Amino acid sequence: MAKRKVFYSFHFDNDVMRVQQIRNMGVIEGNTEVTVNEWEKVKNAGDAAIKKWINDNMNGKSCVVVLIGKDTSKRPWVQYEIKKAWEDGKALLGVYIHNLSCPNNGKSTQGVNPFDQTTFKIGDKVVKPLVFNPKSGDAYNDIDENLAGWIEEAIEQR
Repeated sequence: MAKRKVFYSFHFDNDVMRVQQIRNMGVIEGNTEVTVNEWEKVKNAGDAAIKKWINDNMNGKSCVVVLIGKDTSKRPWVQYEIKKAWEDGKALLGVYIHNLSCPNNGKSTQGVNPFDQTTFKIGDKVVKPLVFNPKSGDAYNDIDENLAGWIEEAIEQR
């Protein structure tokens, strides 16, 4: 089976090093990494530029994978990405990443589920996007071994 193309949603400042570990696994095709300089350019261009960047990068993806760190649920652009993904009919998946060790700060504390702030419906049925919390002692290998399957489950749910 071909690798799914996904869009990663996450809190850049706090979790970029953890997200890079997931990208380097090569399990799925994610959006291209954005450097700090590129992201600063987009941010400094204003809200319209940020929305355009998100919309352009989300285009053609089958699933939005929200990589949940300590403060992810508090990030307004993560909430925008979640709502846009759902409105566009994309699958949503949450994966806690606080137990991946960042070379700069080590492990983090578990954040709040960012999906709890929105009601998701398919027809009249309320659904909750799938969220996985990898094994605390071996989060890296748990994500590496299961991410592709979790994405397929999220796509089936949607």
